[in-house]
Amino acid sequence: MEQRELVIIGAGPAGLTAAIYGKRAGLDVLVLEKGKPGGQILITSEIENWPGTINASGAGLADSFRAHAEHFKAEFRTATVTELRPAGGKTVLVTDQGEIEAKALIIATGANFRKQGCPGEKEFTGKGVSYCAVCDAAFFEELEVAVIGGGNTAVEEACYLTQFAEKVYIVHRRDQFRADKLVAERALKNPKIVPIWDSVLEAIEGDGLVERMVLKNVKTGEKDVVAVNGVFIFIGTLPNAAFIGNAVKTTENGWIVTDENMKTSTPGIFAAGDVRDTALRQVVTAAGDGARAAMSAYAYIMENK
Repeated sequence: MEQRELVIIGAGPAGLTAAIYGKRAGLDVLVLEKGKPGGQILITSEIENWPGTINASGAGLADSFRAHAEHFKAEFRTATVTELRPAGGKTVLVTDQGEIEAKALIIATGANFRKQGCPGEKEFTGKGVSYCAVCDAAFFEELEVAVIGGGNTAVEEACYLTQFAEKVYIVHRRDQFRADKLVAERALKNPKIVPIWDSVLEAIEGDGLVERMVLKNVKTGEKDVVAVNGVFIFIGTLPNAAFIGNAVKTTENGWIVTDENMKTSTPGIFAAGDVRDTALRQVVTAAGDGARAAMSAYAYIMENK
C-alpha cells in the first residue's frame, strides 16, 4: 500500500493553503482532487475581500493558489475518495486509484449548492436552471431571469447577472435580504433588479426550455406565474462529506466538527475550510483553516514519529 506523510483531500483555498504550509514544514504532501483545483471560487466572478488584492477573478485566484503550491513541489493527483478507515493513529484512504495510508489527513472538500427540490428543477437543469451565474450568464443576454435566495451569494450573483440580463428578479421568502448590508444596498440600487419578497419557488415550467416560474406568497398563500428565461438557485450549501461515514464526528447536517486547531474527533485527521462546522465560509477563512490544519498535522506527525 502507498504510504504518505500528509494527504490532503480537496484543492480549494483550504487544501491548497494546507499544501503550501505542509511543504514549507518539510512534509511529504499529496493533494487529492476529483475535479479542477480551486473549489467554489472557480465559479465566482469577482473577489473583493482577499487581503492585498482589491479585485480578482475566482479562477485567477485559484490558479495562483495552485501555482504557489506547485512551487513548493506539492504533489497533485486526480482521484475520488470513497472511504476512510482510521486505524492505529493513521488513516487508510480508499480511492478509485487505489488505497493510500496517511500518517495525517486533512479533509478540505468544501461544500456544494443546495437544490430547491421543486417540480421542473431537475428537468430544466442545463436548460434554463443554473447554479452558477458566472458559467451561464452569457446565455441570457437581454433576457429576464430569476435568482432564488436572499443571502450574500444570491444577491451578489444577481448583481453579476445584470451585466447580461435585461431584468433580474430576486425571489426571497423574507421581506428583506439576509445578505450583508453593503451587498443588499448595491442590489436594491440596481435598476435591473426587482425583488419579490415573502415568496418561494413552487415550480419551474416551459416547453423544452425554461419559460416561467410559479411562486407562492408565504403570507397569503397566493400563487403567481412570472415569465422568465432562466432560474438561478442560490439557497445554501451542503458539505461534500458523504465519503466520511463515521470516521469523524459531524453535525446533524454533516459538517465536520473540529477544535480551534482543526483537529477532528479522530487522532490524525484534521478538517479545514467550508466542510467544517463554522459560522463563516469565505476564501480568507478557508485559507486560515488550511494553514492551521497543516501545522497541526505537522505537530501530530512529529509527535508520533
